[in-house]
Amino acid sequence: MVRATADDGQRMRAINEIYVGHAGHQSARYRLGLPGDRSERQSSSGILAGTGTGATGWLVSVARERSRPPDLPGPAEQRLCWFVREAWPSPATGTEHTQGILAGGERLVITAESDQLVVFGDGMERDAIRLTWGQRLEIGVAAERLRLIE
Repeated sequence: MVRATADDGQRMRAINEIYVGHAGHQSARYRLGLPGDRSERQSSSGILAGTGTGATGWLVSVARERSRPPDLPGPAEQRLCWFVREAWPSPATGTEHTQGILAGGERLVITAESDQLVVFGDGMERDAIRLTWGQRLEIGVAAERLRLIE
């Protein structure tokens, strides 16, 4: 599972994926913090982070649009794949970090630089975390696991 935790205590877990973007589907502005103390200010149509079970839906759709996507996780793997959707380059925003893998305790840290960012899981927009300017959100592998029965 994938987990998102906001700095005000709001939390969410999802089986497939978590989406972070502007509530009105405009460009979302944020600072993306990556493992290894790398970061980049970005403007995009959102960030998608998901599990191996999500790698058969929305994630694989985004991965197919990339020339060199990372290997998507399998259903039982404890890692996530993440993508920035339609990153927009400008003098103030970059597009260097637009995809990757999170394993173990690694986290994406998203700091809102616009109002009305939403975070929802598995396509359920009504059950959302709402972020305002300056709030931080961490996304990573959830400690809870589902048991896959084959």
